[in-house]
Amino acid sequence: MFKSFIKIESLALKLMISVGIVLFASIFIWSHFTLKFQEKTLINKKISEVDKFCNTVLNFTWFAMLHNPNKDMQEILKSMSEYNDIESIRIFNCQGQIKFSNTDMGLGAIVEKTDVACKTCHETETPVIRKDIKDRVRIFKSDQDELLLGIMNPILNEPSCSTAQCHYHLKGINKLGALDVVVSLKDVKTEISFTKTMSVWTAIYLFIILAITIGVSIFTLVTDPIKKLINETDLIGKGNYRNNTNKISQKDEIGQLSIAIHDMGYKIKSKQTELNRQKDLYQNLFDQVPCTITVQNRDYQLLEFNQGFSKKFKPEYGDFCYSAYKDLNKKCNDCPVERTFIDGKSHFSEESGINKDGTIAHWFVKTAPLKDEKGNIVAALEMSIDISRRKKLEGIVKDSERKYQAIFESIPNPVFILDIDNYKIMTCNNKALEVYDYKKDELKNKPFSFLFPEKGEFEKFKQNLDNPFHERLINHKKNRESIWVNIWVSPAEFTQQKVLLVTVLDITLSVETEHQLIQAGKMATLGEMATGVAHELNQPLSVIKTASSFISRKIDRNEPIDKDILNTLSQEIESHVDRASKITNHMRLFGRKSTFSKEIVNLNETIKKAFDIFSQQLKLREIEVKWK
Repeated sequence: MFKSFIKIESLALKLMISVGIVLFASIFIWSHFTLKFQEKTLINKKISEVDKFCNTVLNFTWFAMLHNPNKDMQEILKSMSEYNDIESIRIFNCQGQIKFSNTDMGLGAIVEKTDVACKTCHETETPVIRKDIKDRVRIFKSDQDELLLGIMNPILNEPSCSTAQCHYHLKGINKLGALDVVVSLKDVKTEISFTKTMSVWTAIYLFIILAITIGVSIFTLVTDPIKKLINETDLIGKGNYRNNTNKISQKDEIGQLSIAIHDMGYKIKSKQTELNRQKDLYQNLFDQVPCTITVQNRDYQLLEFNQGFSKKFKPEYGDFCYSAYKDLNKKCNDCPVERTFIDGKSHFSEESGINKDGTIAHWFVKTAPLKDEKGNIVAALEMSIDISRRKKLEGIVKDSERKYQAIFESIPNPVFILDIDNYKIMTCNNKALEVYDYKKDELKNKPFSFLFPEKGEFEKFKQNLDNPFHERLINHKKNRESIWVNIWVSPAEFTQQKVLLVTVLDITLSVETEHQLIQAGKMATLGEMATGVAHELNQPLSVIKTASSFISRKIDRNEPIDKDILNTLSQEIESHVDRASKITNHMRLFGRKSTFSKEIVNLNETIKKAFDIFSQQLKLREIEVKWK
């Protein structure tokens, strides 16, 4: 207990000093004013006693002054001076002469107005009769340094005094003289001294009792609980959050502080548990990430590294990074760690080197600055990913790309790669440029419909993309020359994008050859049909000839022609002319060179048109055709 009190930085000592100073000052002020009050009370009491004594003296001397003052007055004053520590009793006349006294010293002498006893009434040029006792009292010290109390009482003129035979006074005089009584304050001083002594001891007693009480209270209510709280915070600092032995049961602020510290301990425990979990998580991430991580100082020495780096290179703390896993004697020429220390920014680089076993290695390197609480860069974090296998695969992929590009360019037919969303040409092979007579930049990002002569033709192609084969389509070359093509469409993936792979076959020469063969076949067919067609044409011509001959004979004979007969003849002529016209039109269409295109036709109409040519011959051979 006392060890904690004697410490200069102790809260209890500070409280004791501050409370002690306040307590001491309070007791001192209380004692001071108490003593002053006691002293004033005793003096006022003494003044009251002396004032009563003065009145008694005046009453005793009044009778003696009327009859025989010179004989009785001195005896009266001497006998009365033996009462209550009377030092002197003097009676002055109005001229300031001591007429009577309890001692013979100074008897008959005239006292100056400046004397202490006379100043009470003679402070001004005109004497003032002061009836208030406070104005007639004086306290002073004697030549022997003894404290004295003096009271000056005026002796007023009364009717009995102005008619007495012993001495005569005029009626107009108010004041006949003064009675001055001086008493010793030795008993008052003794009592005041005793009171002071008792007050001092009382103050000391109260100070000690209150100091002990306050000290015990401070230790019990403040020091000991705070010591327990300090011990508890030390335990919390050491990670012990479950100690309840120092729990304080007080209901005051200290108790609330204890509860708050306990709550803080549990909160810190939960936070610390979470921090430990995150720390373990980050440590596991730091060690288990599929890359090597190092922390380096400005001298490129290893301050920290993860397990991946440790297992792969087996370094020691303090090794230089360039010697630990790059087998170099000095830092790299283009060092991202150095740049991070210079500008405080993250840097990325791709580096190549030789492993300690002599194999070629490649890394992706990313750096980041590590700063202290003042923002100064104290270290750099370097994360390296070994991309040696990736580099090897990249080489294989590049070789494969070159091979497939060579195959793509060597395909003997035009090949287009179209965007599946907007049908724009992403790229094409050299054969496509050769067939369509374009440059690659002229076709790139152009819509595939650009190669079709009509928009409707491309729309038909686009609507039938589910069909992988499109036969006999017409495309345009750069010079607007039309070519016949067959198109194969298949979905594919190109640079991680869904595309359409369009293969084109130029069939223009085949189509032209086919047209020539068809035309030759038509001509041969026309030759074979010539006899039948001639017979078909001969019949309507014969009908027309017969009708015209009949009409001619009637005209030559000047015979009238029956209207009905003439109408019949005209109808027959018209009918056979139409039939002959149809036959010639059919022959002309059949023999004409035409382009081929797929379209929907009515097959019955086509057969009927072909039947019209030979229908008459069928009738002659008694062949009846029925259409249903």
